[in-house]
Amino acid sequence: MADSAQLLTEALALSLLGALGGVLLAYGLLPLLVRWLPEYSFPHEVLIGINLPVLGFSVALAIASGVVSGLAPAFQFSNPQVAQLMTSSSRRLAGGARGKRTHNLLVAGQIALTLLLLTSAAAAINGFVKLVRTNLGYDPHNIMSVGIPIHQNTHVSWENRSTYFDQLLTRVQAMPEVVSAGISSNATPPSNGWELSFEVFGRPSGQQEQLRANFVSTEYFSVLRIPLLQGRLWQHPEIVRGAKLAVINQTLARKYWPHGDAVGKQLRLPELKGEPPFGLAVPDSNQWMQIIGVVADARDDGLRKPIKPAVYLPFSVHMSMWTQILVRTHASPLRVLNRVRAEIKAVDPDQQASGQVRDLEQWIQREDEYAYGRLVAALFSGISIVALVLAAIGLFSVVSYGVAQRTNEFGIRMALGASQWQVLRLVLSSTAFNVIGGLAGGFLLSLAFSRILSKWAEGSAHNPVLVTAVTMLLVLTSALAAFIPARRASSVEPMDALRYD
Repeated sequence: MADSAQLLTEALALSLLGALGGVLLAYGLLPLLVRWLPEYSFPHEVLIGINLPVLGFSVALAIASGVVSGLAPAFQFSNPQVAQLMTSSSRRLAGGARGKRTHNLLVAGQIALTLLLLTSAAAAINGFVKLVRTNLGYDPHNIMSVGIPIHQNTHVSWENRSTYFDQLLTRVQAMPEVVSAGISSNATPPSNGWELSFEVFGRPSGQQEQLRANFVSTEYFSVLRIPLLQGRLWQHPEIVRGAKLAVINQTLARKYWPHGDAVGKQLRLPELKGEPPFGLAVPDSNQWMQIIGVVADARDDGLRKPIKPAVYLPFSVHMSMWTQILVRTHASPLRVLNRVRAEIKAVDPDQQASGQVRDLEQWIQREDEYAYGRLVAALFSGISIVALVLAAIGLFSVVSYGVAQRTNEFGIRMALGASQWQVLRLVLSSTAFNVIGGLAGGFLLSLAFSRILSKWAEGSAHNPVLVTAVTMLLVLTSALAAFIPARRASSVEPMDALRYD
């Protein structure tokens, strides 16, 4: 009875310590998880914290698991088989066939679940790496986007606002740290442009087609290194007077002019109208515009979705009370932010740059697809690493326990001439059945949950290279965990083993 109470007490103490460690990890990792959530997945005023009822339920479940784990061996000790006690040592009794089968089944199940988690983590990481390596169509390195809000009742005329932006751009371009700079009213990728309906000259006007309208300066394309494929860009006098000349992206050109004759054609945006004083537009801004150039595609609807048809117009055609300057610098762009802000004040002391300034790599990281992929990859990786460690510990414990039970047997075998390698192979071969069974179960679980995993991980869970890699990792970890006690069994002295009880 004392042994049963001791086992139950030990199991309860371990479960309490584990629950306490889980609570500390939950509170410690919460700020990191919140920081990695997609930026607009929750309202900013929402306070994200630990849910106490859920935490209490989790702690209770952990304690209950410990109690249940301790009850099984406690019941075994409280109901001993007297006949078996008469013929066996207590150590052999504890390692009976039923207990051995239970241990083997638990280890195989743990390996199966570990393989499932490793496969999921590999798929999530692979999906995130593909997302990071997505062809953007532009170069975001060493560029920052400086937002410039126009205060109410300032620069209220079209001429004044256009002149202000032009002077501001000229001063920033003249800075020695700046490689190039361009205005981007609403065209900071990878999610940019206004969704507007448009019409193509010569096509029925009843067809409601959509494109992304972007208002930029000529330098915008050189700053982002978006190549010009056909035609030309605007000249400075055309920008100053707000010429109704359009540059389109490759997607739009291929869709409506597949023969490469887009330059010289016309389109119009019926919804493009001025709304003073917030939006100032040139006269007849919603009338026909001539296409003068075609540029290469750049991401304009996130990192995963197909690129949408887009048109680029001079920023002076339509100027809102908010715009941005894209600044490419020789080094880290945020280092010269204060200098850029000083130039903004020099042009108009009443205006100032927005408080939150990001470089374009941070604009990519704020995308929902990027934040979601990073969070899922991190969660699956963390959980799978913990599962791998636990599987290794479990296998090590079971093999160590089995070696202890069979020490006398190993001593007899070695006394009869068995070599250390033969004993080592005997221990490893018995462990291999657990590992093989667990791997088979893990493959079946991966197949059963493949659709769910592919949806969560944004990548295929059946990639042969990934499956092979995680299988080898699990096999190597299992081999290492089993080798240490197996090596100890093969190195014991035969006489010591014969006296072992």
